[in-house]
Amino acid sequence: QVQLVESGGGLVRPGESLRLSCAASGSILRSYAMAWYRQAPGKQRELVASITTGGSTNYADSVKGRFTISRDNAKNTVHLQMNSLKPEDTAVYYCNRQYHWYRWGQGTQVTVSS
Repeated sequence: QVQLVESGGGLVRPGESLRLSCAASGSILRSYAMAWYRQAPGKQRELVASITTGGSTNYADSVKGRFTISRDNAKNTVHLQMNSLKPEDTAVYYCNRQYHWYRWGQGTQVTVSS
């Protein structure tokens, strides 16, 4: 069974930055397109960023220019650098395969508030 563990969330003020990390056991993540998703209270889970096995990236329009997804194949991890955070970025952030989801991990809470 694959386990996904997200970390790096926290409480920050608008304009500040966070770097999220995703580690996996039981899967070689470099073999798959990976993505970060988020779910805010009362809203559906949405895809915010994805990265292919070749390193090509895509972003939701709401985060383009502010977030950067990356992967470290040697460490079997995926990261999300979040800059210029806004209150509307507040959500629980999850990582997973883009096209064939594993069981969802716990996620990591990101709260942007003044």
